[in-house]
Amino acid sequence: MPKRADRRRRDKPSNKPVRASVATRIQVPSPRVGGVSDPLARLLDTPHLAQIVPRLAPEVLHHLIRDRGLEACTGLIAASTPQQLATVLDLDLWQTSPTRDDQFDERRFASWLEALMNDGESIAVSVVGAMDRDLVVTGLSRYVRVFDPGVFQPTAASDDELPDLDVARSTSLECEIAGYVVRARTSEAWDAIVGLLATLADDRPDVFHGVMQGCRRASNSMPEIDGLDDLMQQPEQLLYDVSIGREQRRTQQGYLAAADARAFLQSARQRPPSGGDSSSSINPITAAYFRALDSEITPTDHRSPDEPGERSSPDPDVSNSINAIVDLLTQEGMISPGPRALLGPAGDGVAQVIPLEPLLEYVHGTDELAYFARNREFAFLANALMAGCSVYSRPLTVQEAWDAVAGICNIGLEVMSDAGVDPERLAGVTATLPEHFLVDHDVLSAFEAGWRLLYLEVSMVVAKRLIAILRELQNIDSPGQQDLYRLRWELEKNRDAGTPWLSQDALEALAIIDLPAWTSLCGLLSECPVLPAAMNAILDHRAGSISATAFDCFTTRAQIRRVHEFAAQLRDILGS
Repeated sequence: MPKRADRRRRDKPSNKPVRASVATRIQVPSPRVGGVSDPLARLLDTPHLAQIVPRLAPEVLHHLIRDRGLEACTGLIAASTPQQLATVLDLDLWQTSPTRDDQFDERRFASWLEALMNDGESIAVSVVGAMDRDLVVTGLSRYVRVFDPGVFQPTAASDDELPDLDVARSTSLECEIAGYVVRARTSEAWDAIVGLLATLADDRPDVFHGVMQGCRRASNSMPEIDGLDDLMQQPEQLLYDVSIGREQRRTQQGYLAAADARAFLQSARQRPPSGGDSSSSINPITAAYFRALDSEITPTDHRSPDEPGERSSPDPDVSNSINAIVDLLTQEGMISPGPRALLGPAGDGVAQVIPLEPLLEYVHGTDELAYFARNREFAFLANALMAGCSVYSRPLTVQEAWDAVAGICNIGLEVMSDAGVDPERLAGVTATLPEHFLVDHDVLSAFEAGWRLLYLEVSMVVAKRLIAILRELQNIDSPGQQDLYRLRWELEKNRDAGTPWLSQDALEALAIIDLPAWTSLCGLLSECPVLPAAMNAILDHRAGSISATAFDCFTTRAQIRRVHEFAAQLRDILGS
Protein backbone atom coordinates (compact mmCIF):
# COMPACT_ATOMS: atom_id res chain seq x y z
CA MET A 1 0.00 0.00 0.00
CA PRO A 2 1.64 3.31 -0.99
CA LYS A 3 2.27 5.78 1.79
CA ARG A 4 0.38 9.00 1.45
CA ALA A 5 2.33 12.19 1.54
CA ASP A 6 2.18 13.72 5.00
CA ARG A 7 4.53 16.29 6.42
CA ARG A 8 3.82 14.99 9.89
CA ARG A 9 5.15 11.50 9.16
CA ARG A 10 8.58 10.48 10.33
CA ASP A 11 10.54 7.91 8.38
CA LYS A 12 13.04 5.58 9.96
CA PRO A 13 15.79 7.33 11.94
CA SER A 14 17.58 9.90 9.79
CA ASN A 15 21.00 11.43 10.31
CA LYS A 16 19.57 14.40 12.21
CA PRO A 17 19.20 14.33 16.01
CA VAL A 18 15.63 14.86 17.18
CA ARG A 19 14.22 15.84 20.57
CA ALA A 20 11.65 13.57 22.13
CA SER A 21 8.46 14.64 23.83
CA VAL A 22 9.83 13.53 27.19
CA ALA A 23 13.11 14.20 28.96
CA THR A 24 14.92 11.48 27.07
CA ARG A 25 16.51 12.69 23.85
CA ILE A 26 17.05 10.30 20.95
CA GLN A 27 20.22 10.62 18.91
CA VAL A 28 20.77 8.85 15.62
CA PRO A 29 24.30 7.48 15.09
CA SER A 30 26.23 9.20 12.33
CA PRO A 31 27.72 7.16 9.51
CA ARG A 32 31.35 6.20 9.82
CA VAL A 33 33.63 8.92 8.51
CA GLY A 34 36.87 8.11 6.80
CA GLY A 35 38.18 4.87 5.41
CA VAL A 36 41.18 2.63 5.32
CA SER A 37 43.13 4.44 2.63
CA ASP A 38 46.42 4.43 4.56
CA PRO A 39 46.31 0.72 5.49
CA LEU A 40 45.29 -0.16 1.95
CA ALA A 41 48.06 1.95 0.49
CA ARG A 42 50.60 0.28 2.75
CA LEU A 43 49.26 -3.14 1.83
CA LEU A 44 49.45 -2.39 -1.90
CA ASP A 45 52.93 -0.89 -1.58
CA THR A 46 54.47 -3.87 0.18
CA PRO A 47 56.99 -5.76 -1.98
CA HIS A 48 55.57 -9.06 -0.71
CA LEU A 49 52.00 -8.55 -1.89
CA ALA A 50 51.85 -11.93 -3.66
CA GLN A 51 52.84 -13.67 -0.41
CA ILE A 52 50.68 -11.62 1.96
CA VAL A 53 47.32 -11.59 0.17
CA PRO A 54 46.90 -15.42 0.05
CA ARG A 55 47.24 -15.43 3.84
CA LEU A 56 44.39 -12.97 4.42
CA ALA A 57 40.89 -14.22 5.07
CA PRO A 58 38.54 -13.73 2.10
CA GLU A 59 36.21 -11.78 4.40
CA VAL A 60 39.01 -9.26 4.98
CA LEU A 61 39.52 -8.84 1.24
CA HIS A 62 35.79 -8.36 0.78
CA HIS A 63 35.73 -5.77 3.56
CA LEU A 64 38.52 -3.85 1.84
CA ILE A 65 36.71 -4.03 -1.52
CA ARG A 66 33.47 -2.74 -0.03
CA ASP A 67 35.21 0.01 1.93
CA ARG A 68 37.61 1.30 -0.72
CA GLY A 69 35.90 0.26 -3.95
CA LEU A 70 36.76 -2.24 -6.65
CA GLU A 71 38.95 0.20 -8.58
CA ALA A 72 41.33 0.57 -5.63
CA CYS A 73 41.52 -3.16 -4.89
CA THR A 74 42.16 -4.78 -8.27
CA GLY A 75 45.76 -5.45 -7.21
CA LEU A 76 44.53 -7.41 -4.20
CA ILE A 77 42.07 -9.33 -6.36
CA ALA A 78 44.78 -10.25 -8.87
CA ALA A 79 47.04 -11.52 -6.05
CA SER A 80 44.33 -13.69 -4.44
CA THR A 81 44.09 -17.43 -4.82
CA PRO A 82 41.23 -19.04 -6.77
CA GLN A 83 39.70 -20.19 -3.48
CA GLN A 84 39.86 -16.67 -2.03
CA LEU A 85 38.40 -15.24 -5.22
CA ALA A 86 35.50 -17.71 -5.18
CA THR A 87 34.65 -16.78 -1.57
CA VAL A 88 34.93 -13.04 -2.25
CA LEU A 89 32.61 -13.37 -5.25
CA ASP A 90 30.15 -15.41 -3.16
CA LEU A 91 30.05 -12.49 -0.75
CA ASP A 92 30.15 -9.58 -3.18
CA LEU A 93 27.97 -10.62 -6.12
CA TRP A 94 24.87 -11.53 -4.12
CA GLN A 95 22.37 -9.28 -2.36
CA THR A 96 21.51 -10.76 1.01
CA SER A 97 18.49 -10.15 3.20
CA PRO A 98 17.04 -12.09 6.16
CA THR A 99 13.57 -11.81 4.59
CA ARG A 100 14.29 -13.52 1.23
CA ASP A 101 16.74 -15.76 -0.57
CA ASP A 102 19.99 -14.22 -1.77
CA GLN A 103 19.74 -12.58 -5.21
CA PHE A 104 22.44 -12.46 -7.88
CA ASP A 105 23.51 -8.83 -8.45
CA GLU A 106 24.13 -8.50 -12.17
CA ARG A 107 25.02 -4.81 -11.88
CA ARG A 108 27.76 -5.64 -9.41
CA PHE A 109 29.09 -8.26 -11.85
CA ALA A 110 29.32 -5.57 -14.55
CA SER A 111 31.14 -3.31 -12.09
CA TRP A 112 33.72 -6.05 -11.58
CA LEU A 113 34.33 -6.38 -15.32
CA GLU A 114 34.65 -2.62 -15.81
CA ALA A 115 37.03 -2.20 -12.84
CA LEU A 116 39.24 -5.08 -14.00
CA MET A 117 39.37 -3.85 -17.60
CA ASN A 118 40.17 -0.31 -16.47
CA ASP A 119 43.13 -1.63 -14.51
CA GLY A 120 44.49 -3.64 -17.42
CA GLU A 121 43.51 -6.36 -19.85
CA SER A 122 46.04 -8.81 -18.43
CA ILE A 123 44.59 -8.51 -14.92
CA ALA A 124 41.05 -8.86 -16.24
CA VAL A 125 41.93 -12.00 -18.21
CA SER A 126 43.75 -13.51 -15.22
CA VAL A 127 40.90 -12.88 -12.78
CA VAL A 128 38.09 -13.91 -15.13
CA GLY A 129 40.02 -17.03 -16.07
CA ALA A 130 40.12 -17.99 -12.38
CA MET A 131 36.36 -17.44 -11.90
CA ASP A 132 33.84 -20.24 -11.99
CA ARG A 133 32.87 -20.75 -15.64
CA ASP A 134 29.12 -20.97 -14.97
CA LEU A 135 29.26 -17.76 -12.91
CA VAL A 136 30.92 -15.89 -15.80
CA VAL A 137 28.32 -17.21 -18.25
CA THR A 138 25.49 -16.27 -15.87
CA GLY A 139 26.79 -12.73 -15.54
CA LEU A 140 27.52 -12.17 -19.22
CA SER A 141 24.20 -13.64 -20.38
CA ARG A 142 22.46 -10.81 -18.51
CA TYR A 143 24.14 -8.32 -20.86
CA VAL A 144 24.75 -10.04 -24.19
CA ARG A 145 23.39 -12.76 -26.45
CA VAL A 146 25.75 -14.96 -28.45
CA PHE A 147 24.98 -16.61 -31.80
CA ASP A 148 26.74 -18.39 -34.61
CA PRO A 149 27.01 -16.13 -37.69
CA GLY A 150 25.20 -18.72 -39.80
CA VAL A 151 21.86 -18.14 -38.09
CA PHE A 152 21.69 -14.71 -39.73
CA GLN A 153 22.31 -15.99 -43.28
CA PRO A 154 19.14 -17.29 -45.04
CA THR A 155 19.88 -20.41 -47.06
CA ALA A 156 17.17 -19.85 -49.67
CA ALA A 157 14.59 -17.27 -50.56
CA SER A 158 10.95 -18.08 -49.93
CA ASP A 159 7.63 -16.38 -49.42
CA ASP A 160 7.91 -17.11 -45.68
CA GLU A 161 11.31 -15.50 -45.38
CA LEU A 162 11.71 -13.00 -42.54
CA PRO A 163 12.58 -9.38 -43.27
CA ASP A 164 16.18 -8.51 -43.88
CA LEU A 165 17.98 -9.67 -40.76
CA ASP A 166 20.92 -7.36 -41.42
CA VAL A 167 18.57 -4.41 -41.03
CA ALA A 168 17.22 -5.87 -37.78
CA ARG A 169 20.75 -6.47 -36.55
CA SER A 170 21.76 -2.89 -37.08
CA THR A 171 19.27 -1.63 -34.51
CA SER A 172 21.32 -2.88 -31.55
CA LEU A 173 24.95 -2.99 -30.46
CA GLU A 174 26.62 -5.97 -32.06
CA CYS A 175 30.02 -7.26 -33.09
CA GLU A 176 31.67 -10.47 -34.25
CA ILE A 177 34.47 -11.95 -32.14
CA ALA A 178 36.41 -15.05 -33.19
CA GLY A 179 33.48 -16.59 -35.04
CA TYR A 180 30.69 -15.62 -32.66
CA VAL A 181 28.13 -12.84 -33.05
CA VAL A 182 27.75 -10.92 -29.80
CA ARG A 183 24.61 -8.78 -29.49
CA ALA A 184 23.92 -6.45 -26.57
CA ARG A 185 20.84 -6.87 -24.42
CA THR A 186 21.67 -3.48 -22.93
CA SER A 187 24.32 -0.87 -23.59
CA GLU A 188 25.61 -1.10 -20.02
CA ALA A 189 29.19 -2.41 -19.73
CA TRP A 190 29.26 -3.08 -23.48
CA ASP A 191 32.77 -1.74 -24.05
CA ALA A 192 34.20 -3.66 -21.09
CA ILE A 193 32.54 -6.91 -22.17
CA VAL A 194 33.67 -6.64 -25.80
CA GLY A 195 37.22 -5.76 -24.75
CA LEU A 196 37.33 -8.65 -22.32
CA LEU A 197 36.02 -11.19 -24.84
CA ALA A 198 38.43 -10.02 -27.53
CA THR A 199 41.37 -10.32 -25.13
CA LEU A 200 40.23 -13.75 -23.94
CA ALA A 201 40.01 -14.91 -27.55
CA ASP A 202 43.66 -13.94 -28.09
CA ASP A 203 45.22 -14.86 -24.73
CA ARG A 204 42.98 -17.60 -23.27
CA PRO A 205 41.13 -19.31 -26.13
CA ASP A 206 40.15 -22.25 -23.88
CA VAL A 207 38.36 -19.92 -21.45
CA PHE A 208 36.92 -17.85 -24.32
CA HIS A 209 35.31 -20.78 -26.16
CA GLY A 210 33.96 -22.27 -22.94
CA VAL A 211 32.31 -18.98 -21.97
CA MET A 212 30.95 -18.30 -25.47
CA GLN A 213 29.47 -21.77 -25.84
CA GLY A 214 27.74 -21.33 -22.49
CA CYS A 215 26.39 -17.92 -23.51
CA ARG A 216 25.25 -19.36 -26.86
CA ARG A 217 23.25 -22.06 -25.08
CA ALA A 218 21.68 -19.44 -22.84
CA SER A 219 20.79 -17.33 -25.88
CA ASN A 220 18.98 -20.18 -27.67
CA SER A 221 17.12 -21.75 -24.79
CA MET A 222 13.51 -21.15 -25.83
CA PRO A 223 11.88 -24.62 -25.98
CA GLU A 224 9.08 -25.57 -28.26
CA ILE A 225 5.76 -24.69 -26.67
CA ASP A 226 3.83 -27.91 -26.29
CA GLY A 227 2.19 -27.52 -22.89
CA LEU A 228 3.63 -30.81 -21.67
CA ASP A 229 6.23 -29.41 -19.30
CA ASP A 230 7.00 -26.36 -17.23
CA LEU A 231 10.78 -26.39 -17.16
CA MET A 232 13.03 -23.45 -16.46
CA GLN A 233 14.74 -21.96 -19.48
CA GLN A 234 18.51 -22.18 -19.75
CA PRO A 235 19.36 -18.78 -18.16
CA GLU A 236 17.13 -19.46 -15.14
CA GLN A 237 18.44 -23.02 -14.81
CA LEU A 238 22.02 -21.77 -15.02
CA LEU A 239 21.40 -19.16 -12.33
CA TYR A 240 19.77 -21.78 -10.13
CA ASP A 241 22.76 -24.10 -10.52
CA VAL A 242 25.16 -21.28 -9.69
CA SER A 243 23.17 -20.36 -6.58
CA ILE A 244 23.11 -23.99 -5.43
CA GLY A 245 26.87 -24.25 -5.91
CA ARG A 246 27.37 -21.08 -3.88
CA GLU A 247 25.09 -22.37 -1.13
CA GLN A 248 27.05 -25.64 -0.93
CA ARG A 249 30.38 -23.83 -0.70
CA ARG A 250 29.13 -21.52 2.02
CA THR A 251 27.68 -24.42 3.98
CA GLN A 252 31.06 -26.15 3.94
CA GLN A 253 32.57 -22.90 5.22
CA GLY A 254 30.08 -22.77 8.11
CA TYR A 255 27.47 -20.39 6.68
CA LEU A 256 23.75 -21.10 6.68
CA ALA A 257 21.34 -20.43 3.83
CA ALA A 258 18.74 -17.77 4.55
CA ALA A 259 15.82 -20.11 3.81
CA ASP A 260 17.19 -22.77 6.16
CA ALA A 261 17.85 -20.17 8.85
CA ARG A 262 14.30 -18.81 8.65
CA ALA A 263 12.86 -22.32 8.77
CA PHE A 264 14.96 -23.23 11.82
CA LEU A 265 14.01 -20.07 13.72
CA GLN A 266 10.33 -20.49 12.91
CA SER A 267 10.45 -24.11 14.02
CA ALA A 268 12.15 -23.08 17.27
CA ARG A 269 9.34 -20.63 18.02
CA GLN A 270 6.74 -23.37 17.69
CA ARG A 271 8.66 -26.40 18.93
CA PRO A 272 7.97 -27.56 22.50
CA PRO A 273 11.10 -27.57 24.70
CA SER A 274 13.10 -30.74 25.15
CA GLY A 275 15.84 -31.83 27.41
CA GLY A 276 18.77 -31.07 25.17
CA ASP A 277 19.72 -34.66 24.43
CA SER A 278 21.26 -34.27 20.98
CA SER A 279 20.16 -37.72 19.92
CA SER A 280 16.48 -36.90 20.38
CA SER A 281 16.10 -33.15 20.10
CA ILE A 282 18.26 -32.06 17.16
CA ASN A 283 16.36 -30.20 14.47
CA PRO A 284 16.45 -31.75 10.95
CA ILE A 285 17.89 -28.51 9.53
CA THR A 286 20.61 -28.57 12.17
CA ALA A 287 21.41 -32.19 11.44
CA ALA A 288 21.69 -31.47 7.70
CA TYR A 289 23.95 -28.48 8.41
CA PHE A 290 26.39 -30.52 10.48
CA ARG A 291 26.38 -33.37 7.93
CA ALA A 292 27.32 -30.93 5.17
CA LEU A 293 29.97 -29.37 7.39
CA ASP A 294 31.51 -32.77 8.12
CA SER A 295 31.29 -34.08 4.56
CA GLU A 296 34.17 -32.06 3.21
CA ILE A 297 36.92 -29.86 4.57
CA THR A 298 37.57 -27.19 1.95
CA PRO A 299 41.29 -26.53 1.52
CA THR A 300 42.28 -22.89 1.75
CA ASP A 301 45.19 -22.98 -0.64
CA HIS A 302 45.85 -25.23 -3.63
CA ARG A 303 49.19 -23.72 -4.62
CA SER A 304 51.89 -26.18 -5.52
CA PRO A 305 55.26 -25.96 -3.73
CA ASP A 306 56.84 -24.41 -6.84
CA GLU A 307 54.30 -21.57 -7.07
CA PRO A 308 54.71 -18.19 -5.38
CA GLY A 309 53.05 -17.83 -2.04
CA GLU A 310 54.35 -21.13 -0.67
CA ARG A 311 53.44 -21.45 2.98
CA SER A 312 56.39 -23.57 4.07
CA SER A 313 59.43 -21.79 5.58
CA PRO A 314 58.43 -18.22 4.76
CA ASP A 315 61.12 -15.61 4.41
CA PRO A 316 61.65 -13.60 7.64
CA ASP A 317 61.02 -10.34 5.77
CA VAL A 318 57.75 -11.75 4.43
CA SER A 319 56.71 -12.87 7.92
CA ASN A 320 57.46 -9.44 9.35
CA SER A 321 55.49 -7.75 6.57
CA ILE A 322 52.55 -10.10 7.11
CA ASN A 323 52.50 -9.43 10.87
CA ALA A 324 52.71 -5.69 10.32
CA ILE A 325 49.87 -5.67 7.80
CA VAL A 326 47.68 -7.90 9.97
CA ASP A 327 48.26 -5.65 13.01
CA LEU A 328 47.48 -2.60 10.91
CA LEU A 329 44.26 -4.06 9.53
CA THR A 330 43.21 -5.16 13.02
CA GLN A 331 43.73 -1.63 14.36
CA GLU A 332 41.65 -0.22 11.53
CA GLY A 333 38.87 -2.73 12.17
CA MET A 334 39.40 -4.64 8.91
CA ILE A 335 40.28 -7.83 10.83
CA SER A 336 37.94 -8.49 13.71
CA PRO A 337 39.48 -9.90 16.89
CA GLY A 338 36.28 -11.94 17.22
CA PRO A 339 33.41 -11.68 19.66
CA ARG A 340 34.06 -11.85 23.38
CA ALA A 341 34.61 -15.46 24.30
CA LEU A 342 32.17 -17.09 26.67
CA LEU A 343 34.97 -18.88 28.44
CA GLY A 344 37.67 -17.52 30.66
CA PRO A 345 37.89 -14.21 32.53
CA ALA A 346 35.80 -11.51 30.92
CA GLY A 347 37.38 -8.56 32.72
CA ASP A 348 36.33 -6.46 35.66
CA GLY A 349 33.72 -4.49 33.76
CA VAL A 350 31.92 -7.44 32.17
CA ALA A 351 29.38 -9.42 34.17
CA GLN A 352 29.38 -13.19 33.86
CA VAL A 353 26.40 -14.77 32.15
CA ILE A 354 24.82 -17.10 34.72
CA PRO A 355 24.20 -20.08 34.44
CA LEU A 356 25.63 -20.44 30.92
CA GLU A 357 29.27 -19.49 31.41
CA PRO A 358 30.00 -21.65 34.48
CA LEU A 359 28.54 -24.65 32.67
CA LEU A 360 30.69 -23.96 29.61
CA GLU A 361 33.78 -23.49 31.77
CA TYR A 362 33.23 -26.93 33.22
CA VAL A 363 32.93 -28.43 29.72
CA HIS A 364 36.07 -26.62 28.65
CA GLY A 365 38.06 -28.12 31.48
CA THR A 366 36.73 -31.67 31.40
CA ASP A 367 35.67 -32.81 27.91
CA GLU A 368 37.33 -31.55 24.73
CA LEU A 369 34.91 -33.33 22.40
CA ALA A 370 31.87 -31.89 24.16
CA TYR A 371 33.50 -28.45 24.17
CA PHE A 372 34.09 -28.71 20.41
CA ALA A 373 30.46 -29.77 19.88
CA ARG A 374 29.12 -26.85 21.95
CA ASN A 375 31.26 -24.39 19.98
CA ARG A 376 29.91 -25.74 16.69
CA GLU A 377 26.37 -25.39 18.00
CA PHE A 378 27.01 -21.77 19.00
CA ALA A 379 28.42 -21.06 15.54
CA PHE A 380 25.36 -22.62 13.90
CA LEU A 381 22.98 -20.56 16.04
CA ALA A 382 24.86 -17.30 15.39
CA ASN A 383 24.78 -18.00 11.65
CA ALA A 384 21.05 -18.73 11.87
CA LEU A 385 20.39 -15.33 13.46
CA MET A 386 22.60 -13.49 10.98
CA ALA A 387 21.13 -15.21 7.90
CA GLY A 388 17.47 -15.48 8.86
CA CYS A 389 16.67 -12.75 11.34
CA SER A 390 16.73 -8.97 11.69
CA VAL A 391 16.87 -6.29 14.35
CA TYR A 392 15.60 -2.77 13.65
CA SER A 393 14.89 -4.04 10.10
CA ARG A 394 18.55 -4.84 9.41
CA PRO A 395 20.71 -7.98 9.69
CA LEU A 396 22.63 -8.59 12.89
CA THR A 397 26.39 -8.14 13.03
CA VAL A 398 28.67 -10.98 14.09
CA GLN A 399 29.07 -9.57 17.60
CA GLU A 400 25.35 -8.91 17.98
CA ALA A 401 24.48 -12.43 16.81
CA TRP A 402 27.00 -13.98 19.18
CA ASP A 403 25.72 -11.95 22.13
CA ALA A 404 22.10 -12.72 21.23
CA VAL A 405 22.77 -16.47 21.06
CA ALA A 406 24.54 -16.45 24.42
CA GLY A 407 21.70 -14.51 26.03
CA ILE A 408 18.93 -16.63 24.51
CA CYS A 409 20.67 -19.86 25.55
CA ASN A 410 21.09 -18.46 29.05
CA ILE A 411 17.36 -17.70 29.27
CA GLY A 412 16.62 -21.23 28.09
CA LEU A 413 18.90 -22.68 30.76
CA GLU A 414 17.11 -20.54 33.36
CA VAL A 415 13.82 -22.06 32.24
CA MET A 416 15.28 -25.54 32.51
CA SER A 417 16.89 -24.92 35.91
CA ASP A 418 13.55 -23.78 37.31
CA ALA A 419 11.81 -26.85 35.84
CA GLY A 420 9.89 -24.59 33.47
CA VAL A 421 9.26 -27.53 31.17
CA ASP A 422 8.13 -31.09 31.78
CA PRO A 423 10.78 -32.58 34.14
CA GLU A 424 10.37 -36.02 32.55
CA ARG A 425 11.53 -34.58 29.23
CA LEU A 426 14.60 -33.04 30.86
CA ALA A 427 16.19 -36.44 31.51
CA GLY A 428 16.37 -35.96 35.25
CA VAL A 429 17.24 -32.24 35.41
CA THR A 430 16.55 -30.84 38.88
CA ALA A 431 15.84 -27.30 40.00
CA THR A 432 19.57 -26.49 39.73
CA LEU A 433 21.38 -27.71 36.65
CA PRO A 434 24.37 -29.92 37.44
CA GLU A 435 27.74 -28.56 36.41
CA HIS A 436 28.17 -31.36 33.86
CA PHE A 437 24.85 -30.55 32.16
CA LEU A 438 26.40 -29.26 28.92
CA VAL A 439 28.66 -32.30 28.68
CA ASP A 440 25.63 -34.51 28.12
CA HIS A 441 23.22 -31.98 26.59
CA ASP A 442 23.50 -29.61 23.63
CA VAL A 443 22.81 -25.87 23.69
CA LEU A 444 20.34 -26.14 20.81
CA SER A 445 17.46 -27.05 23.11
CA ALA A 446 18.40 -24.25 25.49
CA PHE A 447 18.29 -21.83 22.56
CA GLU A 448 14.92 -23.15 21.41
CA ALA A 449 13.47 -22.76 24.91
CA GLY A 450 14.80 -19.19 25.25
CA TRP A 451 13.82 -18.23 21.69
CA ARG A 452 10.27 -19.48 22.20
CA LEU A 453 10.00 -17.62 25.51
CA LEU A 454 11.13 -14.35 23.90
CA TYR A 455 8.61 -14.87 21.12
CA LEU A 456 5.71 -15.51 23.50
CA GLU A 457 6.60 -13.14 26.35
CA VAL A 458 8.10 -10.24 24.41
CA SER A 459 6.98 -10.18 20.77
CA MET A 460 3.42 -11.42 21.28
CA VAL A 461 2.82 -9.73 24.64
CA VAL A 462 3.96 -6.32 23.37
CA ALA A 463 1.96 -6.72 20.14
CA LYS A 464 -1.24 -7.64 22.01
CA ARG A 465 -0.79 -4.79 24.48
CA LEU A 466 -0.22 -2.27 21.70
CA ILE A 467 -3.28 -3.46 19.81
CA ALA A 468 -5.43 -2.93 22.93
CA ILE A 469 -4.01 0.57 23.38
CA LEU A 470 -4.62 1.47 19.73
CA ARG A 471 -8.27 0.46 20.11
CA GLU A 472 -8.55 3.10 22.82
CA LEU A 473 -6.57 5.71 20.90
CA GLN A 474 -8.79 5.39 17.83
CA ASN A 475 -11.54 7.15 19.79
CA ILE A 476 -9.29 10.12 20.37
CA ASP A 477 -9.27 12.99 17.88
CA SER A 478 -5.76 12.83 16.45
CA PRO A 479 -4.30 14.31 13.24
CA GLY A 480 -2.63 10.94 12.58
CA GLN A 481 -5.70 8.84 13.27
CA GLN A 482 -5.62 7.17 9.85
CA ASP A 483 -2.04 6.07 10.44
CA LEU A 484 -2.95 4.66 13.86
CA TYR A 485 -5.82 2.72 12.36
CA ARG A 486 -3.49 1.29 9.71
CA LEU A 487 -1.00 0.32 12.42
CA ARG A 488 -3.68 -1.52 14.42
CA TRP A 489 -4.84 -3.35 11.30
CA GLU A 490 -1.28 -4.38 10.44
CA LEU A 491 -0.58 -5.51 14.00
CA GLU A 492 -3.75 -7.58 14.23
CA LYS A 493 -3.06 -9.24 10.89
CA ASN A 494 0.57 -10.02 11.71
CA ARG A 495 -0.22 -11.06 15.28
CA ASP A 496 -2.70 -13.64 13.98
CA ALA A 497 -0.02 -14.86 11.55
CA GLY A 498 2.53 -15.06 14.38
CA THR A 499 4.81 -12.47 12.74
CA PRO A 500 4.32 -9.14 14.58
CA TRP A 501 7.73 -7.89 13.40
CA LEU A 502 6.29 -7.41 9.92
CA SER A 503 4.52 -4.31 11.29
CA GLN A 504 7.81 -2.39 11.67
CA ASP A 505 7.07 0.14 8.92
CA ALA A 506 3.58 0.87 10.23
CA LEU A 507 5.05 1.68 13.68
CA GLU A 508 6.16 5.02 12.22
CA ALA A 509 2.71 6.34 13.13
CA LEU A 510 3.79 6.38 16.80
CA ALA A 511 6.92 8.46 16.19
CA ILE A 512 4.96 11.72 16.20
CA ILE A 513 3.24 10.75 19.48
CA ASP A 514 6.32 9.71 21.47
CA LEU A 515 9.69 9.15 19.83
CA PRO A 516 11.39 7.17 22.65
CA ALA A 517 8.37 4.87 22.91
CA TRP A 518 8.44 4.31 19.14
CA THR A 519 12.16 3.52 19.26
CA SER A 520 11.56 1.09 22.12
CA LEU A 521 8.75 -0.67 20.28
CA CYS A 522 10.88 -1.02 17.14
CA GLY A 523 13.45 -2.97 19.18
CA LEU A 524 10.94 -5.08 21.11
CA LEU A 525 9.00 -5.94 17.94
CA SER A 526 12.10 -6.78 15.91
CA GLU A 527 12.27 -10.31 14.58
CA CYS A 528 15.06 -10.85 17.09
CA PRO A 529 13.68 -9.01 20.14
CA VAL A 530 16.23 -6.80 21.90
CA LEU A 531 16.24 -4.57 24.95
CA PRO A 532 16.30 -0.96 23.67
CA ALA A 533 18.27 1.64 25.59
CA ALA A 534 15.32 4.03 25.16
CA MET A 535 13.03 1.66 27.07
CA ASN A 536 15.39 1.49 30.03
CA ALA A 537 15.67 5.28 30.02
CA ILE A 538 11.87 5.61 30.10
CA LEU A 539 11.46 3.14 32.96
CA ASP A 540 14.31 4.66 34.98
CA HIS A 541 13.10 8.24 34.29
CA ARG A 542 16.56 9.17 33.05
CA ALA A 543 17.16 12.39 31.16
CA GLY A 544 19.86 12.81 28.55
CA SER A 545 20.74 11.67 25.07
CA ILE A 546 20.66 8.08 23.87
CA SER A 547 21.06 6.46 20.47
CA ALA A 548 17.89 5.67 18.57
CA THR A 549 19.16 2.16 17.83
CA ALA A 550 21.20 1.36 20.95
CA PHE A 551 20.18 -1.90 22.59
CA ASP A 552 21.29 -4.82 24.72
CA CYS A 553 20.56 -8.46 24.01
CA PHE A 554 18.28 -10.32 26.38
CA THR A 555 20.20 -12.52 28.82
CA THR A 556 17.81 -13.13 31.74
CA ARG A 557 14.11 -13.53 32.43
CA ALA A 558 14.34 -10.53 34.74
CA GLN A 559 14.73 -8.39 31.62
CA ILE A 560 11.56 -9.94 30.19
CA ARG A 561 9.70 -8.87 33.35
CA ARG A 562 11.03 -5.39 32.75
CA VAL A 563 9.45 -5.46 29.27
CA HIS A 564 6.14 -6.37 30.90
CA GLU A 565 6.56 -3.34 33.17
CA PHE A 566 7.08 -1.14 30.11
CA ALA A 567 4.03 -2.66 28.39
CA ALA A 568 1.93 -1.90 31.48
CA GLN A 569 2.96 1.77 31.33
CA LEU A 570 2.67 2.10 27.57
CA ARG A 571 -0.89 3.45 27.63
CA ASP A 572 0.12 6.33 29.88
CA ILE A 573 3.24 6.99 27.80
CA LEU A 574 1.39 7.20 24.50
CA GLY A 575 -1.64 8.99 25.93
CA SER A 576 0.23 11.68 27.82
